[in-house]
Amino acid sequence: MTIIRHGVGEGKGSGGRKLPFAKATEAAGWLHVSGQTPMRDGEIVGHGIVEQARIAIENMLTIVRDAGYQPSDIMRVGVWLDDARDFWSFNAVFESYFGDHPPARCCVQSPMVVDCKIEVDCIAYKAP
Repeated sequence: MTIIRHGVGEGKGSGGRKLPFAKATEAAGWLHVSGQTPMRDGEIVGHGIVEQARIAIENMLTIVRDAGYQPSDIMRVGVWLDDARDFWSFNAVFESYFGDHPPARCCVQSPMVVDCKIEVDCIAYKAP
């Protein structure tokens, strides 16, 4: 089996600085998307968990689509919440995107490296 591994876009951080990782990597039908925060144009945006969750998920889904995958190809999502009290509000946002057939998921509380309330990543698969 031949595995092709390549980056999908470069990561940009606050102020538009280049980050030392790809937005995603792909190998043998698997797409691994790096953690996405509620960032637009290199800056964290949004105020509450609902708004920030929507932006972070949209950022993740944009990368998935740009790589030629669909949201239905997402097998697993990782979620980091800054505040565990945001869990139920986040769940409502997550459900609005993934409905009755959600992917596997892990959700933990963790302090964020940047000033935001949430980070999400995912793994998607489609037969090559």
